[in-house]
Amino acid sequence: MLFKTGSLALLLLLASRLTGLWRESAQAAAFGASGMGDVAVLMLTFPDWVTGMLASGALAYVLLPQWAGQTPAQRLKTQHQVGRWLLLFAFLLALLIALLRQTLAQILAGGLAPGLRLQAEQGLVWSAIGLPAALLAALGVARLQFESDFVGMYSANLVVNGVLIVALSWLTFNSQPSNATTVLGLALCAAMGLRMVWVFRRIPKPASGMSDSASTPALPAVSVWLWAALAAGLPLALPLVARSIAAINGEGALSTFNYAWKLVELPLVLAIQLVATLAFPTIARAMKSGHGQSQALTSEARQAVREALLLAWTLACAAVAALQVGAAALASLLFGWGRMPAERLADIAAWGAIGAWGLLPQAVIAVALMVLAAQRRMHLAVVAYAGAMLVLLILGSLGNLSGVQVMWAVNGLLAAVALVMLAALITHSDLRRDSSMLPLRALATPTLALAAIDLAVNRVWRPGLGAGDLNALLLCLGCGLGVLLISYAASREFRLAVQR
Repeated sequence: MLFKTGSLALLLLLASRLTGLWRESAQAAAFGASGMGDVAVLMLTFPDWVTGMLASGALAYVLLPQWAGQTPAQRLKTQHQVGRWLLLFAFLLALLIALLRQTLAQILAGGLAPGLRLQAEQGLVWSAIGLPAALLAALGVARLQFESDFVGMYSANLVVNGVLIVALSWLTFNSQPSNATTVLGLALCAAMGLRMVWVFRRIPKPASGMSDSASTPALPAVSVWLWAALAAGLPLALPLVARSIAAINGEGALSTFNYAWKLVELPLVLAIQLVATLAFPTIARAMKSGHGQSQALTSEARQAVREALLLAWTLACAAVAALQVGAAALASLLFGWGRMPAERLADIAAWGAIGAWGLLPQAVIAVALMVLAAQRRMHLAVVAYAGAMLVLLILGSLGNLSGVQVMWAVNGLLAAVALVMLAALITHSDLRRDSSMLPLRALATPTLALAAIDLAVNRVWRPGLGAGDLNALLLCLGCGLGVLLISYAASREFRLAVQR
């Protein structure tokens, strides 16, 4: 059911992510993993990082339930109300970023030399200019999500990626260090503005005259917005903090970590988080009425959770198996262009292969978050991620950590968060009497398949395939498909979950 229902969303999301990878590839070709590459990564990702951490998730968590009980005219008024407050917040935040650009550049890209530090500060100013359009676009995307306009949601990202790809491609063949930041800044602001216009043009308008007669609805309390922002933002902040800690190791470390994380992020978004997102409506509808600890899981909800957890975990195992074998080949295919040095490409592959193990706890977290959201217990996720963030900051303050050490630290913290969330679900009063939500036997099949492939390929056989070897890519694909096929053949429950 999850795969059939999400086929259109998957295709559109895939197109969005593939153009995003094309953008990253163009960026790697233009600057490599250099100091200027760090500046480019920082300025081009900063508006969306800030928007994701402070607004995108919070807008969806708060406004989608709010809009569900309103007329089209009231939805428009709520949208305008939130838009005004969001615009004021965006301008104040942009001003604060511009004023604190020196401090932010030091924190986020601490390994840059003084000359490039000035470029990073200029990049942050351009990011601040594009921030209001990015935040307003997030409001429009939340409305499109409510309207189930997947074409509008994902094509908006295509607009951004298309503009930035053109600018980066131009810089690849016409590199002028003195004006590269300005070129990227203008392209970034244009991309943010075009996305905002595109999104709001797709929002349906109420019939003429209806909006004037509609009553002005009250907005949710500030505390509701705060918890929603924390629950949605902290998971996104963890890799940002990790990237900043890795950046202290010198020029190019920030962009190297960014490209390595992209190897992990693609299967995370396209497979694991998509499964959890598509399962959420089924879980929410199956929940009994009530809130907090009194809200129980029906047998239908348990079955939906079992299927989502099994699918997410199996896809995570397949992705880990593929990256353990083919990280070097994928890194070469995606980022081994233009000015990318061979030693940095090797680091991207090594760090990405380590970061891939974090997909396993993130599969558990993605599903657990859906259940906690349906039970309105998101504060548990906030506490777990806040604790992980604090530990990571402490580790970073103790001394310079290499990219390998940072990746392993993130993996360990994600595993701790997953255990906390899983314990929260199991110890819930309804689940203490019935642990059938966890398909332990079915989960063992892809886990053992991953262990066998990792042992055979990386510990026993150790094939000597070059990074650009087609055989390496085929072996990577074969190992990932192998986990899926073994699970499909050996687990009846997995077959039923796929077929539903």
